[in-house]
Amino acid sequence: MRRWLPAYLALAVIWGNSFFFIKIAVGELHPLQVSFNRMVIGAATLLAAVLIGRKALPRDPRLWGHFQIASIVLTTLPFTLFAWGEQYVSSVVAAIWNATTPLCTLAFTLMLRAEKPTASRMAGLGLGFAGVMVVLGVWQPMAGGQLGGSLACFAAALCYGVGGAYMGRFITGRRTEAPVVLAAGQLLSGAVQLGVITLVAGVPLVDTTVSAEVWWSMLGLGGFGTGIAYLLLYRVQAQAGVTTTSTVTYLLPVFAAASGVVVLGEALTWNQPAGAAIILVAIALTQGAIRLRRRSAVPPDGPARDRAAANSSDV
Repeated sequence: MRRWLPAYLALAVIWGNSFFFIKIAVGELHPLQVSFNRMVIGAATLLAAVLIGRKALPRDPRLWGHFQIASIVLTTLPFTLFAWGEQYVSSVVAAIWNATTPLCTLAFTLMLRAEKPTASRMAGLGLGFAGVMVVLGVWQPMAGGQLGGSLACFAAALCYGVGGAYMGRFITGRRTEAPVVLAAGQLLSGAVQLGVITLVAGVPLVDTTVSAEVWWSMLGLGGFGTGIAYLLLYRVQAQAGVTTTSTVTYLLPVFAAASGVVVLGEALTWNQPAGAAIILVAIALTQGAIRLRRRSAVPPDGPARDRAAANSSDV
């Protein structure tokens, strides 16, 4: 029985709809305000869970150092990049870019020589690059910052690829702390980082003039899309591993399309779902779900068989 499956599916639903909440929030808030408030609400949610569970935050200074690094590539940078990018692209397109995370993870591990560059993996990376070009629609001009928005979302997915590998190596493999404690520590670290960055950038931490719709979106994004989602992330990764957990991104465009197209009335062009399909096939190639068949020009016993046939014709 796959104990992690219910949490895995819940994570897909929550994260798939996070792009919907981001789209509403960036209509009135600065991208740094979106990412900072998201982190604060998420961290507060998990700290409450830690207190209710009568647990304590870690005391290991090395673990807090890992939290700082993981927060940069898993929350601080990607949260801000997605918020900035969704000013120019739809929530559905942002979710499609997020689906490239497993490809980014593989590219990173290949660069570090932690994975063997097999034919299927290299073909999958090439096909995935082609899928990215289809999503971008490189044959047509992109207006109004769409190119920059798409590249920002792709950069966020790249951060997730690096961060997932780092978290699996140094954080989620620990058995001395509960997942809720690890998740709370990372989000608390990210909230402090984003608070400092936001203030240095001269952006107010909180904007009390925004509409109630934005605040409800921030509560959904912070409480569910960050707090509960990261608790589920740590739990699934501890039980199923980094590779299986990264496949949750396959499902995000489905839920994002349901909320973005139906609720927000966003439009899709043909190349965006087509490119997403190519990317998913590419990921299947890299992870062995689809295998390339090797063809040999001459069967191993070909020459012997040919000689036998020649001898029999002479009789």
